[in-house]
Amino acid sequence: MSGGPTAGGGGAAGPGGDRTGATGCVFCGIARGEIPTSELFRDERFVAFRDLDPQAPVHALVVPVAHVASLDELRASDADLAGEAILRAARLARELGIAGGGYRLVWNCGRDGGQTVSHLHLHLLGGRPMRWPPG
Repeated sequence: MSGGPTAGGGGAAGPGGDRTGATGCVFCGIARGEIPTSELFRDERFVAFRDLDPQAPVHALVVPVAHVASLDELRASDADLAGEAILRAARLARELGIAGGGYRLVWNCGRDGGQTVSHLHLHLLGGRPMRWPPG
């Protein structure tokens, strides 16, 4: 999420920490249904919604319900979580009609990597030609 309702997300669970939801984390609030959003998909493991500060005609976020602060906090046992997020994003790209023309998936990690919410999330961007290099 580029800007969004909050740049924080305090209470991040570290490796081996509580993953049930961090106090003050906007994405945990969305995952719990406490914060309204333009939801595109939801199941027991993920929620997907449109980014509040879109950087492309289609800009959605795929967010795990479990609180993981960043890519750096993934464990080996999370390989299925990361892989499933990618598969969910690809399915969403097809459903949103951007798969045929192409799309970009982006994980941001840490402040210098552009991560503005301390909750793991995968950006799905499409609907226009993407440039390289990004950023």
